[in-house]
Amino acid sequence: MTRLPFPILIVALACTLNSCFKKDSMVPLPERGNVLVDTIAMTASYKYQVYFRLDSGLVTATNERTTSDLGFDCSPSGYHIILNTADFMRIADMGMQSFGGAIDTSGARWKFDKSDGDPDSIATGQWFIVVKGDTVSNGHIWALDLGRDTAGIHLGLRQVVFDSLKHGIYYFRYTGIHGGSISRASVPKDQSVNYMYFGIRAGGMVLPLEPHKTRYDLLFTQYTTLLFTDAGAAYPYLVTGVLSNSNGVRVAVDTVHPFSSIDLSLARTLNYTSALDAIGYDWKVYSFTADAYTVKTNRAYIITNASGLYYKLRFTSFYRAGVKGYPVIETQRL
Repeated sequence: MTRLPFPILIVALACTLNSCFKKDSMVPLPERGNVLVDTIAMTASYKYQVYFRLDSGLVTATNERTTSDLGFDCSPSGYHIILNTADFMRIADMGMQSFGGAIDTSGARWKFDKSDGDPDSIATGQWFIVVKGDTVSNGHIWALDLGRDTAGIHLGLRQVVFDSLKHGIYYFRYTGIHGGSISRASVPKDQSVNYMYFGIRAGGMVLPLEPHKTRYDLLFTQYTTLLFTDAGAAYPYLVTGVLSNSNGVRVAVDTVHPFSSIDLSLARTLNYTSALDAIGYDWKVYSFTADAYTVKTNRAYIITNASGLYYKLRFTSFYRAGVKGYPVIETQRL
């Protein structure tokens, strides 16, 4: 038997072992993207809600902001029912009453959905009780104020009872605030989207307004938020701005570094929030003297999505040909 010298044996064993395992390979980071400039056409009356995708710089869906009234959570264990805050909608729990009779709203305690998207801040809250594993109504009647249209005209009141959520389908009834014919409705969950919408004024239609939850990052829209007086009292206000996709989008704000110098290394050191209104509306300031908006071009928003990619964004204008409602954004993948 021929024996190999010890050093050669070590080399041979190393080569043999190395051939049994795949070598680690470096995964290259994607090259920094080009700077993209896009104009979002909300129009002067902020008529449209616009869904925007950062990786392509494309609008993936647009709808009139007054189209829907209610939104229904489509996550597997979700149960939340949200208002169309673009219409300044509000709702009041009127307690245990006979559904279909006249409802007196003079003492109603109206609530608005907060704009941060926190489930604890949704006005309808836990509208149900659980009976033998089924999610069923708590028996309360809700007064629903449908808000105002783009011309500021009041859209009226309804009363609604949320009956149940069974096998992925929401069931509810609604009628006029003073009674009348009762409409029954159902909205099925679709887990490809965050919310499925329903239009009471649209003839009682289920409205699939959102694009697939992986196909947009930002929603340009009017929405209701809570502002505060100098004394600390909260009051609702209708604003125009940007909400984030709740499916994994997080946002950080940088007002220190020049926009051109913000890179991936810096982005990874920032503090991010999943609050839906992290970009919000205050990237612009209104001047009563000039009767015009000025955009804060020194404010950068760094955005990371569910895919783990980072982008930076800033606003450069709120006008197109002198008409407001056309925010201009500059974006770049880091």
